[in-house]
Order: sequence, then structure tokens, then C-alpha cells
Amino acid sequence: MVAENKAQQALRIAHLYYVQGVTMEAIARQMRVSRSTVSRLLKYARDAKLVEITLNVPHSTEKDLEKVFRREFGISAQVVPVADSSNELERLETVTARGAKLLGQIFGGNMTLGIAWGTTTAAVGRQLVHKVTRGANVVQLNGAANPSTTGIGYAADVISRFGAAFDAPVQHFPVPAFFDYAATRKAMWQERSIKRILRMQRNVDVALFSVGAVAGGVPSHVYTAGYLDDADFRSLRTEGVVGDINTVFIRADGSHHDIPLNQRASGIPPDELRRIHRRLCVVSGENKVPALRAALASHLVTDLVIDEPTASSLLEV
Repeated sequence: MVAENKAQQALRIAHLYYVQGVTMEAIARQMRVSRSTVSRLLKYARDAKLVEITLNVPHSTEKDLEKVFRREFGISAQVVPVADSSNELERLETVTARGAKLLGQIFGGNMTLGIAWGTTTAAVGRQLVHKVTRGANVVQLNGAANPSTTGIGYAADVISRFGAAFDAPVQHFPVPAFFDYAATRKAMWQERSIKRILRMQRNVDVALFSVGAVAGGVPSHVYTAGYLDDADFRSLRTEGVVGDINTVFIRADGSHHDIPLNQRASGIPPDELRRIHRRLCVVSGENKVPALRAALASHLVTDLVIDEPTASSLLEV
């Protein structure tokens, strides 16, 4: 498809979608293309400035923003209002309280919950309300050891809170967050004890995670607790990394392949994360916008809890 034809097709699809209100599925049938092609051409129309989306801030509400998330990204979002005077930690507590409530609603008996440890998920765990379940399990999605500590104290505390809240046994993941060598990770993944945990991860019904931001705001644990050295940070800058999901690094376009550090990462890869039915992402802080935008571009999120200022920033309101 030449550039001119692509622009014409994108403009036609944008008119059907934004002006006539035709759904992506109906457009795909009408134009005999896949739904993903329709989505890509709508993105192209926005990036090429064929379409400009404007929201009226004074009259917008959290519900308006939630509708935009559903329309633009096909996800269920809860946009949480926060006081203008609140600092970053207060905002985090407000958002994670809503995240804890939603998790309690969607997770129950005979289900497996996967947890990616981090500053935000730790805050969610602190605000959980006890819920009796039967046959439920909790599994850690990313290793926690680094060159200076086993990571057991931090990760175990985070993961165990969820087990206690849901009366569920917890399966820890006793491996480094990042192996020194990709070959070591490959060999470790052949061990029967590790294979058992990997099978549990693949059978997760609900995954809870946030997005890690390289800098600014409330610092993400992986960037401040000795997991990365100077050479690693240089590599991330070279690769154009904007953040991480489950300690797997992603670029602004949502891609993660061929990033050297990911060959040594223990976190569940995005390709496997997408197979999980419910993927709950809790985000607070505008410094996380680039990483969250990348996660949305890669279709890693089905349910989102986010504060209103960050939602507005991401949607460029």
C-alpha cells in the first residue's frame, strides 16, 4: 500500500469511526480487513494529524475519560479523582485503594492470581480487605534477587499480603530479577522446580502489575534498589526504553524484543502476559505516562486504575 492510499484509507476509516460512530468490528467487515488493521489505521490517522481529538477539560469528568479509554484502547478503566493539594504519595495511596477494591471484586475462589512486585503493587497489598476464597492460589511473576540481596524479604512481604488477604497459598519465584548471563536463565528454566512455577504463571487468571518509570515521581523499586548498574542504564538509554512491565523493559512503541537486558530478565514476557484473561494495571503519577502508553500500545492491559491527572496527561487533555 503506497503512502497516499494508506492516508486515504485511514481518513475513510477515521470518518466512519469518529464521525459516523461505526464500531471497529463493523468497519473491519465493511472494508474486508482485520480489526487490528482498523486499529492501526486509526492510530496512523491520529499520528499523521488527519484526526485530532480534543476533550473539553472544564466539562470533562472521570467517566468521560473512562469512555475514552474504552473507545481508544478497548479497556475498562477506572479514573480516580485526587485532590489538587495531594502529593505523589497521597495520590498513590488513593489510587491503590481503588485498585485493591477492584481486585477484590474480580478475584475469587479456584483462581490463580499473579503478582509482579513493585512499589505500586506493594501499596495495593497494604490496602486489601480480607476475602475468604477456596481453591485460590497466588504466584510471583518476577524474580527479586540482585547482586546485593536475595530480595526475599521485600518480594515475600509484598506477595504474602495477597495470600493472607485471600486465604490463598503463595508460590514465590526464587530467582534473580536479572540473571548475569542469558545462558544461566535458559538453563535455570529447565529445572523442574522452576518449570512448576512457570506453569503456574501460564495458568494465571488475573495478573496485577504496574508500569515502572525510569525517572521522576515516586521511584520504581527496580531502578533504585541495586538491580541495575551504570552499564545497564546506558543500555536502556541506547535502546530507547521508557519503562518496564514485570521487570521486562519496553520501548515507546510497546516493543520489547532485542533489548539485551530482557534476555536476562526473569519477569513474565509480554507475549505470555497477553494470554492472561484479566490484566489489572494500577498506575499513579504522570512520570509513568510514557511507560503506560507503551503498555497500551502493546495491548498488555485489560483493566486500568489510574488517577485523573495522569489519565488526562496520557490522553493529552
